[in-house]
Amino acid sequence: MASNGNDKRIDYVEFNVTDIAASKAFYGSAFGWTFTDYGPEYCEFGDGRLTGGFTTLGPVRSGGPLVIIYADQIEDAQRRVEAAGGKIVKPIFTFPGGRRFHFADPDGYELAVWSAQ
Repeated sequence: MASNGNDKRIDYVEFNVTDIAASKAFYGSAFGWTFTDYGPEYCEFGDGRLTGGFTTLGPVRSGGPLVIIYADQIEDAQRRVEAAGGKIVKPIFTFPGGRRFHFADPDGYELAVWSAQ
């Protein structure tokens, strides 16, 4: 399997928000971000370099956005996370566009790993 050059890199940042329209208005006005809507519960943003998402599918939580790392081989990434001492908090699941899992690092920060495969 060929690598797309993003293996093991931060690929996406996701914010759980209470109001997507308000988030779009704020970040569009403050920073000039652009947006692509994917239904009423999800919107992708672009800042000109990095993309991310606003979603109402999860609770707004302290500690900031969900940082998402890309992996060419998601099962291998999950094994590496566990071997390094991470705790899987959401096992691999599918979503439109690929698969992902969530983990907590040794300090308790939640991150996710996704793959298009």
